[in-house]
Amino acid sequence: MAEAPWKPEHRLARIAIKGRVNQQERAPANFVFLVDVSGSMDEPDKLPLVKQSLRMLTERLSTKDRVAIVTYAGSTAVILPSTAGTEKSRIIEAIDGLGAGGSTNGAGGIRLAYEQAQQHFQKEGVNRVILCTDGDFNVGISSPGELQKLIEEKAKSRVFLSVLGFGAGNLKDRTMETLADKGNGNYAYIDSLSEARKVLVEQMNATLVTIAKDVKIQVEFNPAQVQAYRLLGYENRVLAKQDFNNDRKDAGEIGEGHTVTALYEIVPANVKLPDGRPLVDDLKYADTPAAPAAVPAQAAKAGPASNETMTVKLRYKQPLADTSVLMEVPVVDKEKKMADAPGDFKFAASVAGFG
Repeated sequence: MAEAPWKPEHRLARIAIKGRVNQQERAPANFVFLVDVSGSMDEPDKLPLVKQSLRMLTERLSTKDRVAIVTYAGSTAVILPSTAGTEKSRIIEAIDGLGAGGSTNGAGGIRLAYEQAQQHFQKEGVNRVILCTDGDFNVGISSPGELQKLIEEKAKSRVFLSVLGFGAGNLKDRTMETLADKGNGNYAYIDSLSEARKVLVEQMNATLVTIAKDVKIQVEFNPAQVQAYRLLGYENRVLAKQDFNNDRKDAGEIGEGHTVTALYEIVPANVKLPDGRPLVDDLKYADTPAAPAAVPAQAAKAGPASNETMTVKLRYKQPLADTSVLMEVPVVDKEKKMADAPGDFKFAASVAGFG
C-alpha cells in the first residue's frame, strides 16, 4: 500500500499474484489447433498472422507433445489428425496449407476440436484446444449465451481452452473473452508477430500450462480503518460475495509464471471533506462509526479494534481438483509514500492513472 498518486490523501492497495514456475520439464501436451478459416479471416492481420503464430508454437513442441489441426468455416474438418511433436515439418505443412473462405460455423468446430482432444487425452499432461479466430460466429450456434453453454459443457472434459483473437475492425472481443472464461482458459489479442512471439514463445507456459483454476480473491475491509473503497477495473470479473466459498462457481485460471494485478483505491477512516464534514455520517443504529454503502452491512457490527486495513483471501483449485484451497493474508498499512513504493507498484499505479 502507498499513497494514490492522483489523490494523495487516499491510499492505493496492490494485490498481486504470480503463478509458480515449474523448474522441471513441461509435462507432455495434447494440443488441438482450432482455426477459423471463414471469409472474414481473409485479411493480412488475421489468417496469415495465425499461420505465422502457429508455426512459431510448433517449433517449440517437445518430442512428447502431440498436435491435431481442426478448421471451421461453413463446415468443419480435421486437417491434421493428432501428430507427434517430432513431425514438425508435417505439422507446418498442414498449417501452410490453410486458406480462408465461407461462412463461420464456430460451434461445429469447437465440438470437433474437443472430440480430437479427448481421443488423445494425456492423463498427467496438458490438454488444450487453442482457438484462433476473429470471433465472428455466424452459422449454427452464434449467440454468446448459447456458445457459453456449449463451452461450459465441454470444460467438464478437463480439456482447457486458449482463445487467440486476431485482426481489427470486426473483432468480437467480448465473445472470445467469454469463451476463454467459461472454458477454463485464457484470452490473448494478437495484432502483430511480436505479440504472437510474446504469448506463444516467451510466455508459452503461462499461456498454455494451467497451474491453478477457479482462482478467486475476496477482500474484507476493516471499517475502523476504511470508510470507502473502489476496485479499479475488473468490472466483468466481479463475483457475488457468497460465490467465494462456493466451489461450483467458475472463476479465472492462472498459468505457470502468470501474473495478475488488482488495485483498490481506499479512503481512510480519518479523511474528511474540505469543510470538515465526514464523507459518510455515523450510523444512528450501530455501535461503530458509519460503514459506507460499499462495505457489507455485517462489517458495521462491533468487533475488536484492529490496526489491519484489510484481509485478502485467495481460493484456488489444483488443475484436476474439484475442492479449493484457502489462503488468508492480513494487511497493515505502513503509510508509505509513492517514492518509497517498489518499482512494480509505481508502474501499476501509472497504468491505472493513465486508464
